[in-house]
Amino acid sequence: AALKALEYGAVEVMHKPNVSSGLELERNSTYIKNAIRAASQANVSLLNRRLIESRLKPSDVVTSAVVKKNISETTTSARKVLAIGASTGGTEAIKSILMMLTADSPGVVIVQHMPGIFTGQFAQRLDKECPITVKEAADNDIVLPGQALIAPGDQHMQLRKVGGSFRVELSDKPLVNRHRPSVDVLFNSVAEQAKSQALGVILTGMGKDGAKGLLAMRQAGAFTIAQDEESCVVFGMPKEAINIGGATKVLNIREIGRYLEKIRNVN
Repeated sequence: AALKALEYGAVEVMHKPNVSSGLELERNSTYIKNAIRAASQANVSLLNRRLIESRLKPSDVVTSAVVKKNISETTTSARKVLAIGASTGGTEAIKSILMMLTADSPGVVIVQHMPGIFTGQFAQRLDKECPITVKEAADNDIVLPGQALIAPGDQHMQLRKVGGSFRVELSDKPLVNRHRPSVDVLFNSVAEQAKSQALGVILTGMGKDGAKGLLAMRQAGAFTIAQDEESCVVFGMPKEAINIGGATKVLNIREIGRYLEKIRNVN
């Protein structure tokens, strides 16, 4: 229900806190305040359009015609990595990009700011609807072509090059930019480990998490994209990345997937 609400235009979701736990209530208090701030900055006309569009299509449709390539550790490790970071409004933006990818697309690593209780369900939902395989990342997972790994909602995710393959490393280190997982943590590791073998995309979201990491990726030789203001629910993270020179290109969400397919094999 929470993921369906996001599809219909909800700005944020959270799980019901344990009222007997003072620590959990305090943590959720901060989360609620951040969600309200994000809602106050949301592109309401875009959310209304999304709600109208959702009413025009059948509910809970699974794309049964999609044939996925079998993914296993025997599959050749990805030579190129697509790193995506998003926050408020990002669930639908991520889906629109993954829907454009194919089995031979670069391996994808994703940080979406979302409570841990939802990230596994989010990955499962995308896996049912997208042409590529999508899963919640586990520590030491290999980054494979035609597969997207989504960081668990309460763990940082970093990229590591081990031998001839890229792998992900999960940790519960302190929050960065008030987030765990943090987009900056992922992007900085991609800049260091993948350099020009990477593509970076920063999507809709409040705040500045990921902006400096995207700049680091660009400076390391990666091609980087920021979502434009018109198609963002909250034009915070992309705006910050653009302002500091982190974006090679600024694109509407409808264009990003097609553009990535066009440039994916260009070093």
